[in-house]
Amino acid sequence: MSDRSERPRRPRSSRARYREFVHDYKQQKLDDGDKPAPVPGADPAARPTRRQYLRAYLRWLRPHRGSVGAVFALALVVAGLEMIEPLFMRFMIDRVLLDTGADPAARLANLHLAGATFLGVVVLAKMLNALKDYRQRLVNARVMLSLRRALYDRLLRLPLPRLWGMKTGGILSRLSGDVDTTTGLLQMAIISPALSLVRLTIAVGILLALNWRLALMALAVIPGAVLVSFVLARRVRPIYRSVRKDVEGIDGRAGETFAGIRVVRAFGREVRELLGYLLGRHTVLRKELFAQRRELILWSCWGLLVAGINVVIVWYGGYLAVTGRASVGDIMAFQWYSFLLLGPVWNIVNSFSELQRSLAATERVFEVLATPADKPDRAGAVDAPAVVSEIRFEGVGFEYTEGRPVVGDLSVTVPGGSVVALVGRSGAGKTTVTDLVARFHDPTAGRILVNGTDVRDFRLRTYRDLLALVQQDVFLFDGTVRENIAYGRPDAPDAEVEGAARRANAHDFIAALPEGYETVVGERGVRLSGGQQQRLAIARAILAAPQILILDEATSNLDTESEQLIQAAMAALLAGRTTFVIAHRLSTVRRADLILLMDAGRVVERGTHDELMAARGAYYGMVMRQTAAADDGAGLR
Repeated sequence: MSDRSERPRRPRSSRARYREFVHDYKQQKLDDGDKPAPVPGADPAARPTRRQYLRAYLRWLRPHRGSVGAVFALALVVAGLEMIEPLFMRFMIDRVLLDTGADPAARLANLHLAGATFLGVVVLAKMLNALKDYRQRLVNARVMLSLRRALYDRLLRLPLPRLWGMKTGGILSRLSGDVDTTTGLLQMAIISPALSLVRLTIAVGILLALNWRLALMALAVIPGAVLVSFVLARRVRPIYRSVRKDVEGIDGRAGETFAGIRVVRAFGREVRELLGYLLGRHTVLRKELFAQRRELILWSCWGLLVAGINVVIVWYGGYLAVTGRASVGDIMAFQWYSFLLLGPVWNIVNSFSELQRSLAATERVFEVLATPADKPDRAGAVDAPAVVSEIRFEGVGFEYTEGRPVVGDLSVTVPGGSVVALVGRSGAGKTTVTDLVARFHDPTAGRILVNGTDVRDFRLRTYRDLLALVQQDVFLFDGTVRENIAYGRPDAPDAEVEGAARRANAHDFIAALPEGYETVVGERGVRLSGGQQQRLAIARAILAAPQILILDEATSNLDTESEQLIQAAMAALLAGRTTFVIAHRLSTVRRADLILLMDAGRVVERGTHDELMAARGAYYGMVMRQTAAADDGAGLR
């Protein structure tokens, strides 16, 4: 009898997810998103607040303060011009149209003068507003470009574990949508609220000056409506925050699906992936409709407010006009000012809502900018040597998680120009050792010396110039064959690029491609076979002419004949270069000057192939198993 608990769980329906979301919303569990997200490993007490992130953004605006001041000045002028427009309407009604006792010629002259001035004010206001919008967009574009440049540079230099934690979707969302939203702070946090307060002050002052009784009656309903709007807007924000989180997860899963489309099709998971995508999108749709229903309440409140103020102005204004305490022009001007008054009030409410959204994006951007770069150069760091004469490991240890060492007490001296082979079963720590050599990680114990100097005392960029890396999982960029081979030396002459390809036994298949070296290989080299990708990666390393070469299963995707050709061609490449080789094939490691057999992060045997075979230890046993295996690809494990 099968155990029901062992059955694979079916994904919850969108209705069930939605009900859970509504429950959390009513319990205000989603409101925790108003607080900045914790940074892993950081002290919660020292975590920046959103106010500090806002200050950080304002510091980014300092180089553009002249442009920001010009935008604000233009906006003030436009606001002033728009605020006097209703007064022309009042003048034309009371002093021209209803002034029947005046001379018709004088009335026409006043009409034409007021109309022409009115038109001039409107045209000037629109022109200045267009100029203000253009200058503001220009400032936004410049700030956006500066932020993107700084963010991209910092992302390129973040520690690898931090990047792995963010995932591709999180990185791209910060570079695109989050930066776009962050630049909205200029409008939402500075210009819009400030101008709205100025407009509100001017409008209230003019209304009180025109007729304080009518003004008080019209303004009486606004405070309550503003309070309700703030509350409703605040309750809508957690919904959209949850939606953005869901969308990021859905898009990230979609990216993984198409990146691994071969696996998806091989296991027949197309329908399952489609259902998962639709399930996520359906849940998002339910949440968006949930938010829109609450926004409809907000919009309905404002619609009632506008209609109510108009009724009050006409009704009470008519009463004042009949009793001789207001004019028809006052009523018309009041109606116009009611729109000019409600606009700033709505902008303040909307700015508050949009400000929170912008601050959430700002937090994600400036959290990355505040993260220390990976391995910053030490004070007094020097350039790496041009020639490597020795690499020495002194008691090197490394652990990804505290208390769980991956490499322990590694001590070995590697003469310059020699070939070191790292062998052992998967998880023995071989790749970690090469990562330490490449300074993808720094030792948590001991040190690595190059020519007697700790590698941490070199400028990282000059040290990495010594290196070239060829991995089993080859990464090619979506460019031409030539661009991929010359990635480390973009200015390399065509003859050197072709020479590197020949030495990697890649020239023949490249020449057979439709456009030769100008053939586009596709994303991750998808248009090439695995062996062809591997040979391009080797050609890339050959062209870089490194002092330290790392080959991590570099010939694993090659057939035996191609591997033999490349082994012979690479003999010249390896001469004079310190090479670390991770390989399972005996043919790859037997020519090494030093073989390190690793187990559980420690070196258990060391020596040349002949010395280890003579010792008849663990290495000898692995060689015998491989030799006896009928399959040549069995590997040295």
